[in-house]
Amino acid sequence: LLLRWRRRRGLWRKVAEAQQRQERSLVQMETAARRFREQHPSVNVVSILSLPLLELSKKLRDGSLPPDYVFYAYVGKALQIATETNCITEYLQESETQLRKAKLAGRQGLLYGVPVSIKDSINCQGHDSTMGFIKYLNKPAAEDSVVVQVLRRQGAIPFVKTNVPQSLISYDCKNIIFGQTCNPLLYTKTSGGSSGGEGALIGGGGSILGIGTDVGGSLRFPAAFCGICALKPTGNRLSKRGIMSGVVGQKAVAAAVGPIAKDVESLALCLRALLCEDMFSLDSTVPPLPFNEEVYSSTQPLRIGYYETDFFTMPSPSMRRAVRETKELLEEAGHTLVPFELTNVDYVIFNFCVRGMFADGGTSFVKKFKGEMDSTGMFFWLAKSPHWLKTLLSWIAKPFVRSISFYLRQLSNITVDEVWSLHHEIEGFCHQFIAQWKKLNLDVMLCPMLGPALGIGYPGKLSVAVSYTMLYNTLDFPAGVVPVTMVTDEDEEELKGYKGYYQDWWDRTLAKAFHGSVGMPVAVQCVALPWQEELCLRFMKEVETL
Repeated sequence: LLLRWRRRRGLWRKVAEAQQRQERSLVQMETAARRFREQHPSVNVVSILSLPLLELSKKLRDGSLPPDYVFYAYVGKALQIATETNCITEYLQESETQLRKAKLAGRQGLLYGVPVSIKDSINCQGHDSTMGFIKYLNKPAAEDSVVVQVLRRQGAIPFVKTNVPQSLISYDCKNIIFGQTCNPLLYTKTSGGSSGGEGALIGGGGSILGIGTDVGGSLRFPAAFCGICALKPTGNRLSKRGIMSGVVGQKAVAAAVGPIAKDVESLALCLRALLCEDMFSLDSTVPPLPFNEEVYSSTQPLRIGYYETDFFTMPSPSMRRAVRETKELLEEAGHTLVPFELTNVDYVIFNFCVRGMFADGGTSFVKKFKGEMDSTGMFFWLAKSPHWLKTLLSWIAKPFVRSISFYLRQLSNITVDEVWSLHHEIEGFCHQFIAQWKKLNLDVMLCPMLGPALGIGYPGKLSVAVSYTMLYNTLDFPAGVVPVTMVTDEDEEELKGYKGYYQDWWDRTLAKAFHGSVGMPVAVQCVALPWQEELCLRFMKEVETL
């Protein structure tokens, strides 16, 4: 007991030190922003912050806007949003040195002088990538991840790292070190996750461009919940070298690195900058596919598949309305909309996603928590349970919470032969999905996106609500989100009749999680076939414009 007490005391000391570093970061930001204001009292910060990225980057490159004006404007705004939402874990103070060097080197790179926020799990030299784990504190990265190296070479200035949920396997944003990140639009709602710090910071206007990761919706949830845009590319379109992962080695559900920003044009500019020779030479596993400008700028009418529900997670009234209204606008603009029928999504989620990601029965996931003082809630304890207890709980839960019963059945060790069979089955499902897509002669797909933002704490109880997003990680299709509407009083009233497809505890909890969201943003998902990020962005831009 004494040894255990001493050990826990040591862990709390490390947490306290990390929190003090976070506080010092905010003080450094406050000092830097104040010093700049005192030296340049006439700079119109509000007008700088109101510029869209495309316009801002042009002004920076043509010299009409000095990079230090932009940098310190965003440092000041980021500090404000961090104080309100707890989204920043660390200020990268060397960014000030990089800013001075960039000014001396001349206006080089598509993102010259643009301040960029970086998700905690993406390595920046000299800084921790904790994933919310105490064990990763005081272990600074030896070098930048490839994506950060390319950003720097394109003139961008990474200036802060942002908060994540512990382990990244969550679409909330809370860990024992840095605490809970709130939604900048309504503090009682989650900012989403796992790129939740990015969502809150950009949604609040404290960053103009961010980089996050997505293994089940980790970019798309924060963007949708905070009323901004994000793109999850095909898994290997951008390099993942130097990026931490919640579940290492699994191949069933494709992870991806992608941009998150206020508008679609910003995402496109970021992809233009990243898909360059530097990316392809620093990581030769990334296919050398530069950004296809012709596809992105095309104005040809599109043939668009759509569906309002996946028949697994019942959409909220505002989700369903978002798809219907977007469909109507697209039809009025001359595009062709074709119904697409989704089947067996429950099988995909439980057999492919849960079983595929945790084929070892969750052992490697649980191992990450060894020596930690916190867990990610219900899922952690289910994964940690012995096989006999999972079987018993599955049998007990079946009449009451059918989805938990299915979940537990898939959280069992499977043999190598079964893993290979599972991967073969996923491959077959992907080909079947593409065949259905091509039979309808589709260009892109319009899909629901979970929303509005759930109340803080609810994502941990509602892990299967990732069905709308995780499907496209399993298929490894590019998918982006665009906010299209807000929750109305009528939506909130209609929510009172929400039952769900299983009418169990999980469905009832989801209805409570949606509650109290009038005025909150609701997004749709835009999807394309693998390696067609430019077409996906072109479709997103069309939706955004309409």
